[in-house]
Parts: sequence; structure tokens; C-alpha cells
Amino acid sequence: MADTRDTFFVEAHLVLEREGELLMLLRQNTGFMDGHWGLVAGHVDAGETFREAMAREAEEEAGLTLAPEALHLTHIMHRNSDTERVSLFFTTEAPIGTPQNMEPEKCAALTWQPRNALPDLTIPYIRAALEHIAHGTQYSEFGW
Repeated sequence: MADTRDTFFVEAHLVLEREGELLMLLRQNTGFMDGHWGLVAGHVDAGETFREAMAREAEEEAGLTLAPEALHLTHIMHRNSDTERVSLFFTTEAPIGTPQNMEPEKCAALTWQPRNALPDLTIPYIRAALEHIAHGTQYSEFGW
């Protein structure tokens, strides 16, 4: 009998907050939600833990050096997009330094945005996840 189990992507997202503002990036030239605001994020690669993936993406996208053990899972979202995905949202209380746009070809801006007034063009599932996080919800579903 053929294996009918699907595979799907796992993504790690970094929710950094400073004085009521969230670190957000404006996507460009990625082929997904270009012109919209999101979080520092990326796919989990084979052979790395979820926290290792988040630390790697923080370094690659924002020049932030974070120890994987300093990252804390705050929300899990099972979502239906172009493919089925699991989006993991991490926070940290560790000092982060100064974020820098390390991928200007994919990121038009990397700035702090007011948490209570997100940009109109915030990626919808990101907006939903941030709302769940604000309410202390650990798990949600999106796009079904």
C-alpha cells in the first residue's frame, strides 16, 4: 500500500518586542506576500532543531546572535496556505543587540512597529498569530 501521509513545511518566526513595538520586516522579491509586513522567519532545515532554525534565521535576516536555548516557544499555528504548514512563534528575553537588514534583496525595511497599530499590510496569518499571542493562546489554526 502506498504511503498517503503528506509532508509539510515547518517555519520559525521571531516575535521581538521592545517598549510596545515589534520588530517587523517588509518583504520584497520573495514571491510570497511581497509588499507586506512580517516577522524575521524562515523554514526549518533538515537536521536542525526548531530553536536552532530560529537562531539561524535571526542571524541571516537581522544580524542577531541568539542562543537557541534563549528562545521560548510562545505559539503554534497549523495553517493552510499554498501548502499545509506549521508555524512556530518564538520569543526571547535575552539581549538582542541592534537588528540590521542583512537581506536587502528580500527585505525592503526592518523596523520597529507599534504592536497596537500594526501596518495595514501585515501578513494576515502573522496578524492573527500576534493576536493569539497577546491573548495567551498557545495553539491556533488559520486558512482552513
